[in-house]
Amino acid sequence: MKNKLVLILLFILPIITYLIFASAKHNSLFLPILSENNTEIPKEWKSLSGDNVELKDKITVLGFTGSDIPEFKARMFNLNQKIYNKFFGFEDFQIVMIAPEGTQEEIKKNVVELDRITEDMKGWKFVFAKPEEIKKYHQSLELISNLDNNFGTPSVIILDKNINLRGRKGKNKKGEEEYRESYNTISAAELHNEMTDDVKIILREYRLALKKNKRKDDFRDKITNKVEETSRKSE
Repeated sequence: MKNKLVLILLFILPIITYLIFASAKHNSLFLPILSENNTEIPKEWKSLSGDNVELKDKITVLGFTGSDIPEFKARMFNLNQKIYNKFFGFEDFQIVMIAPEGTQEEIKKNVVELDRITEDMKGWKFVFAKPEEIKKYHQSLELISNLDNNFGTPSVIILDKNINLRGRKGKNKKGEEEYRESYNTISAAELHNEMTDDVKIILREYRLALKKNKRKDDFRDKITNKVEETSRKSE
């Protein structure tokens, strides 16, 4: 019975993975790099658990809560439902929020409330710093948008494992010039469409890199390749 269960999982998981990747509607198989080698989170900034949080070797959605935590709560819910719940199963995926010192207790309450409707919250990371330190760190990213008066923003960005900023640059499907460095967490539609597609693309990119480096499970990849071949024939 145990062996049958293992075989079933080996067959189903690559199919599920393929369906997630293949459903991206973006017109590219690669998400452009907008800026390279951004600054790591300072080691003195501690998380809710007191541990260090690192961006290197992780695919990170990075955001800034600001000091108005009740206002941030709605944005956190949108991000959780539209992005986190879809991708938390990927080991290297995380959502990191930088918050002003003094907001720890309010954020803990938000985490507890969200935990009731979320399977696993371990991919949510909060780090705390002084407002001026947060402002300086945000400026180092050289983004178009700025922080508000509460040292927060509704926008989040995607960083790859080398802490490169990833987004959209160039012509879209309609042939129009497009530039996107961040995603508005107030808009559930934007998260569901544009951001979901872009996260899928970057996860697919790393999967293909693993295959190229021959660090893969041959049995599962053969099944995935068969699904991809069948899909192409049906198009």
